Amino acid sequence: MSFKSQHLAGLLAGAYLALAPLSSSAQGLPAAGGEVTYADVADLADSAGLVVQAQVAKMVRIEDARARGLTPGHGRFYIQAKTRALLVGKAPLGESVSYLVDLPLDASGKAPKLKKQDVFLFARAVPGRPGELQLVTPTAQQAWSVRGEARLRAILQELVAPDAPARITGVRELLFVPGNLAGQGETQIFLNTRDGSAASITVKHEAGAVPVWGVSFSELVADVGHPPQRDTLEWYRLACFLPNVPPAGANISSGFGQQQQALSDYRMVLGELGPCSRTLG
Repeated sequence: MSFKSQHLAGLLAGAYLALAPLSSSAQGLPAAGGEVTYADVADLADSAGLVVQAQVAKMVRIEDARARGLTPGHGRFYIQAKTRALLVGKAPLGESVSYLVDLPLDASGKAPKLKKQDVFLFARAVPGRPGELQLVTPTAQQAWSVRGEARLRAILQELVAPDAPARITGVRELLFVPGNLAGQGETQIFLNTRDGSAASITVKHEAGAVPVWGVSFSELVADVGHPPQRDTLEWYRLACFLPNVPPAGANISSGFGQQQQALSDYRMVLGELGPCSRTLG
């Protein structure tokens, strides 16, 4: 067996590649409707220990028979790339990296030509294999662009900020309390977070006015009237992870009417957040 074959065999044996179904936009190729979304990039950035900008130097296709779990219409490739920059991560990287990636094939069975193209890699280091990376998902290689780099750097900056909003895991309680005057009231929506930190949404009602709301990712009172803007980390945490319906028993408001108001306020918040659009599988 040649050195090249031995190296490939070792990589295939040691590398991990998540094999969830791929969408038409896999590996940074735009979906039919356009580019990857903010949520796509945030999903990848939030799950990767390493975010690397690299330039593809070499692509070698792996035989389909050796590509376990390969999605139909795709090919698995061994990539060697030149390291451009380490955007996030503490693992030391040399001048080059290597990894496995699944790429969609065209009608002729050919993969996109990526040689000399810059890409972003969302990955983790392979223990004991310097220079080898494991992509966190099959869509974790994304095409580089000026606009894409600006958006990615903004997301990464938000993620590492000391006051970064925690990951939302669910809704703990909803409580509507009427005010002293007719038309007044307030709904508190208390959220569960992965790290156990405080997070809540407040909806306020005033007579003759449209309800206003805000979110707090701390013990402080929510900034009511200034909900998170779309395509920010606060928006992503809510829009992409709040359930469509609160869990049974979470609505602890007193009486049917108040429970309905709390539920209506929850639906209003979801409506104003808008859909969490994703194009990657």
